[in-house]
Amino acid sequence: MSSLSLAVRDSSTMLRRNLLHARRYPSLTLNLLLTPVMLLLLFVYIFGDAMSGGAGRSAYIAYIVPGILMMTIGSTVVGTAVSVSNDMTEGIIARFRTMAIHRGSVLIGHVIGSVLQSVASVVLVGAVAVAIGFRSTDATALEWLAAFGLLVLFALALTWIAVGMGLISPNAEAASNNAMPLILLPLISSAFVPIDAMPGWFQPIAEYQPFTPAIETLRGLLLGSEIGHNGWLAVAWCLGLAVLGYFWSASKFDSDPK
Repeated sequence: MSSLSLAVRDSSTMLRRNLLHARRYPSLTLNLLLTPVMLLLLFVYIFGDAMSGGAGRSAYIAYIVPGILMMTIGSTVVGTAVSVSNDMTEGIIARFRTMAIHRGSVLIGHVIGSVLQSVASVVLVGAVAVAIGFRSTDATALEWLAAFGLLVLFALALTWIAVGMGLISPNAEAASNNAMPLILLPLISSAFVPIDAMPGWFQPIAEYQPFTPAIETLRGLLLGSEIGHNGWLAVAWCLGLAVLGYFWSASKFDSDPK
């Protein structure tokens, strides 16, 4: 069997293993998924009229949903950091290393499984958004496809970062804490209010972090707003984080004696 065939076979096996774990222990995914759903309902029904600036709740729903979708990805991949940390501390990795399996398949299985869970979570949160009034009537099929591609690319980038966080964590609790920035960063982005409504000293922090250009690009694709330089910034952030996370994770996994 060729090296590529071996890698595909073993990665598929690891993917199936991770999906079975997610199905048997859904509480972590459910808890992480509830955070963006509750924030969506909170900001729409409690703060929507006040934060819309007089434009109305329906306008604020359209504004907030792209940010919540990106936040959903950040919340979901926290579970990946916890899962990777559990694998590294419970002895299963040491057993895998004694078996004739492709070395990288363990991480690849985690990454693909996490991306699939992120996409499923985005679909569920998107369904809630549609149920409470979100509409994207002006987006073309090509724009919808580009929006989906951006969500998948963003999920892939954050997943590799989450894998690295899981590998450096001594236990599941530490992994959860280390991955908290993936939940907190959307709160200081343009997800809930425009950047120009923030204090002047804070605007550069919100503007030049990974979530803001991704959110603004998604808004442009789904709602027809101006994308400007945010499109290439979002792609650059995604590719940069994915490459950084991959090499960080691979280096840490190869050097870990456990």
